[in-house]
Amino acid sequence: MSAQRIRHIVLFNWKSGTPADHADRTTAALAELRPKIPQIRSYHYGANLGVNPGTYDYAVTAEFDSVDDYLVYRDHPDHKVFIEKYTAPYIDTRASIQFPIPAGS
Repeated sequence: MSAQRIRHIVLFNWKSGTPADHADRTTAALAELRPKIPQIRSYHYGANLGVNPGTYDYAVTAEFDSVDDYLVYRDHPDHKVFIEKYTAPYIDTRASIQFPIPAGS
């Protein structure tokens, strides 16, 4: 696949009744995940600040050197465990996108 850098963005809304500390636990788990997957070039995540109405509850952005590196991340066993424990049971709505990063950016 392409060697062009890509950015992955995922947005979540939590289900009603999700524990109040869930965003903090998710953030801590993502910090532990990054060292396990060296293909992650950059990783940023956090709970919505609540500045604007109609937004998502939590966001994750990641940058990879290639689509192949993203696929390693997507399919990595530790990432799958993270999804099973911290997102899948709590997600009401989810949106994601992967897009190329222009050269020189």
